[in-house]
Amino acid sequence: MEDGCPRIRRRVSVRKRNRGNPTPAELQAPEDTEDEAAAESRRRKTGSPENAQENDSEEDMFGDYDSFTENSFLAQVDDLEQRYMLLPGCETHDTDSGTKALCSEGIKTNLSVPTVTDFSDSETREQIKKQSDLDVPPEPEPASDLSFDMPSSQILYFENMQNSSKALGDQPIKERDGNSHKSSHEELAYSHIEQPQQNNDFSNARASSETSRRRSIKDHLKSAMAGNARAQTPVFPRSKQLREMLLSEEISVAKKAIESPSDDLGPFYSLPSKVRDLYVQLKGIKKLYDWQHTCLTLRSVQERKNLIYSLPTSGGKTLVAEILMLQELLCRQKDVLMILPYVAIVQEKISSLSSFGIELGFFVEEYAGSKGRFPPVKRREKKSLYIATIEKGHSLVNALIETGRISALGLVVVDELHMIGEGSRGAILEMTLAKVLYTSKTTQIIGMSATLNNVEDLQAFLKAEYYSSQFRPVELKEFLKINDTIYEVDSRAADSLTFSRLLNYKYSDTLKKMDPDRLVALVTEVIPNYSCLVFCPSKKNCENVAEMLCRFLSKDYLNHREKEKCELIKNLRNVGHGKVCPVLKRTISFGVAYHHSGLTSDERKLLEEAYSTGVLCLLTCTSTLAAGVNLPARRVILRAPYVANSFLKRNQYKQMTGRAGRAGIDTAGESILLLQEKDKQQVLELINGPLENCYSHLVEEFTKGIQSLFLSLIGLKIAASLGDIYQFMNGTLFGVQQKILLKEKSLWEITVDALEHLTEKGLLQKDSHADNGGLQCHFQITKLGQASLKGAIDLAYCDTLYKDLKKGLEGLVLESLLHLVYLTTPYDLAAQSEPDWMVYFRQFSQLSPAEQNVAVLLGVSESFIGKKASGQAIRKKVDKSVVSRLYLSFVLYSLLKETNVWSVSEKFNMPRGYIQNLLTGAASFSSCVLHFCEELEEFWVYKALLVELTKKLTYCVKAELIPLMEVTGVLEGRAKQLYSAGYRSVMHLANADPEVLVKTIDHLSRRQARQMVSSAKVSKPCWSIVIQYLSRAFYINNSSWLQETCTQLTALCNSSSRAPDVLF
Repeated sequence: MEDGCPRIRRRVSVRKRNRGNPTPAELQAPEDTEDEAAAESRRRKTGSPENAQENDSEEDMFGDYDSFTENSFLAQVDDLEQRYMLLPGCETHDTDSGTKALCSEGIKTNLSVPTVTDFSDSETREQIKKQSDLDVPPEPEPASDLSFDMPSSQILYFENMQNSSKALGDQPIKERDGNSHKSSHEELAYSHIEQPQQNNDFSNARASSETSRRRSIKDHLKSAMAGNARAQTPVFPRSKQLREMLLSEEISVAKKAIESPSDDLGPFYSLPSKVRDLYVQLKGIKKLYDWQHTCLTLRSVQERKNLIYSLPTSGGKTLVAEILMLQELLCRQKDVLMILPYVAIVQEKISSLSSFGIELGFFVEEYAGSKGRFPPVKRREKKSLYIATIEKGHSLVNALIETGRISALGLVVVDELHMIGEGSRGAILEMTLAKVLYTSKTTQIIGMSATLNNVEDLQAFLKAEYYSSQFRPVELKEFLKINDTIYEVDSRAADSLTFSRLLNYKYSDTLKKMDPDRLVALVTEVIPNYSCLVFCPSKKNCENVAEMLCRFLSKDYLNHREKEKCELIKNLRNVGHGKVCPVLKRTISFGVAYHHSGLTSDERKLLEEAYSTGVLCLLTCTSTLAAGVNLPARRVILRAPYVANSFLKRNQYKQMTGRAGRAGIDTAGESILLLQEKDKQQVLELINGPLENCYSHLVEEFTKGIQSLFLSLIGLKIAASLGDIYQFMNGTLFGVQQKILLKEKSLWEITVDALEHLTEKGLLQKDSHADNGGLQCHFQITKLGQASLKGAIDLAYCDTLYKDLKKGLEGLVLESLLHLVYLTTPYDLAAQSEPDWMVYFRQFSQLSPAEQNVAVLLGVSESFIGKKASGQAIRKKVDKSVVSRLYLSFVLYSLLKETNVWSVSEKFNMPRGYIQNLLTGAASFSSCVLHFCEELEEFWVYKALLVELTKKLTYCVKAELIPLMEVTGVLEGRAKQLYSAGYRSVMHLANADPEVLVKTIDHLSRRQARQMVSSAKVSKPCWSIVIQYLSRAFYINNSSWLQETCTQLTALCNSSSRAPDVLF
């Protein structure tokens, strides 16, 4: 920190000492004996049954912690210590004993914190007085000062805190001054008495053996941090203590209420009143809808039966699920898993619920993309809310079953339950729920959706009750437009349509040609005062419609919130490395933008925020927006009854029209479907027909479905015999629907065929002693099968991946990352891509000799690419999948080198969003390959290499921005803003004041600032910094360095309000 700036100190709490006149016994007892006695007392207390419930055990904190590189923090500390012991002359160094003594003393004195049981005002003042009398060690250099490393933009905030503290501290100042003279003399006397004993200890230490002379610093750190974790800080404000005591009491009452058969639901549906206050404060929800109250008070819900409930979009389904999750976390003390369909929705929910986790004392953990730890951290006191995508939720359930912890999962909530009938993702969701039902009888399952039809099948599968309502907070009116006539959808009419009105808008001949569907007339009826969504069949159509509308809109639209629109363009330029899409640059000035998967996540997030705040009044978008983040509108227009080339489905229509009407803002919502006369009959069937049924895809998706299921059942020891597997299959949704879905083969025959196929691929092997044809035929998983299971590898590619990795060992090129990037490029994305051969040849010719050697090893030559680019015939046979995969590897490799999506997009003529999705898929697949290699000893060399590559693929930014991007909701653009403002680490962000953030960071709302700080507080700190400090202390062999390091480690440990779980 610069000179002249106020320095912020964190005082270290130490054990109180009796400063009265020492007795002869006290003069003779060495200090170490006192500390050991205290430690023994603390161990006895920890070992008691009562305290075991109140405090996390040391085993939970330290024994089960694995870092990203699978090496624990304490193991690294021990490694540093061992390397230090091997240095020449370290055993006979004159200062070694002194160093050891100083280190031990520093850790004992500075890292130990007393357990405070009474926070009375008198004791608090006494504790502050004791702390003020401590000797402060010399201030370290600013460059190496970890505890003082605060962002410069936070200085003003801490100055205000210091001023407040001074104001509060004026009252007892006379008492402190009166005792200072006495305290000084007592301190001197105590030091004078203590000195001979210290010298004697020093002599005894030198004479002792090496093992007794040098205790491991790992043990010191472990015991000290365990003490810190158990201790409560004595400097909390009295008001905060009272609030926490009140919350604890309310939770205790809620636990009793929720377990009793009484109908009394307590302050807020068996939850503390603080939950109700948080909903008012954070979400503005003061009262629940009637249907929400009815659903929460259902007898089946109170008895914890499984439940499926269905309401129209925007009906408030999520709030019911959140209240049930909080009941499970706070009252029943169980973990909760929430499964959401997309990464963007997971991140939105993480940000939304992080504040609740901070205030109510539970953890919110993200499992999406390459994020998530398997198995999750085991905690005794505070519980976790896992928010996961469908794929990560499945892997999480597998990890809990494998470690025998599935019963700790009290509740599973599934949003968009209808996705169980959609392809491979539906098959994975079905497997997840079937495993939970089979392995845990105490886990409750809640499913919700706006578009369910064959609910009876889902009820039979989940053994669930069903609740439905047609409630919408805002009335929805549906319209159809044919030519210039608008009809209202009315189920009571003869053909379900009644005449509404004619469009009254003066169209010129030019406008009629450019806008045959009269979109300009429809949107100008609502914008700019209200919002509008226009759903288009394709991505290109979104951009064309946005440009067409702006060409004919009045110039008056340019003046609407002009300043905010200029700032939006500026922010888009910042996240685009100085570039803005020319279409967006033209349309945003009118308050219009397009939204589809071709945009980067940063761009989409900025546009969504601008639309939510009213800066943008119209979005042209694809159907994916309807299933993504919640962006309601006054009017929703469907450009055509098609999605790409397919006719619209009833479920899709309901999701898109459901975005019309904003609760609390609009009195009504409107949807208008544009169609031609030729499509009228199909559209009438669409709006009057039932919703599509959900059918199992477990067998249809062979490798991702039934084969993957059987492999996991045997690998996780859920079922081992043919009879057990067949019984499990009868309990799936496929088993419920087998009479409908099976035409040629029976369920038994399909089960036997799938197991034989897995055996032929070398993933399973039959037990030689078992009956080969009967129910008792047993199977065991092979090493390759175990690796495929742990890596969540698609079984269609597991043998190909094994061959590629095996071949890579023969000549792995490490002069660049290209070879490793190729090995982690997803197979399924490569199968869907078609190279641009001219671009391919241009990029190939620019490779270095080492990089071209990678292509040669893979069997792809420059002459082959050149002939393809020139259109010449090729006689030599080359594997097309390898060629396509190498092409995508070039894209990823260029992205890692440049970290600029825009330049790579232009270089390869690909949409920016596609490149970013490719990067996300590669990061996830790299993590899968890493777990695959960990199970096979022959691939040990890939472990360390893939750890670093996964990090690079996950963030694809400069190294200094990676810690900030680990915070949920912080993308590259925001990370750059934070870094420039002085927030260089997660700790900086966790200690930030949201009000200061709002003033410091451009276009950051208070809600976003609060969510960002909350997310940072539940993130774990970067322990590589601690390792660096320990390394310097060990190798410099300087006693002052060791003392300083202990002080800084103390500050780091005490700075986390979430110890011990966040620390480890």
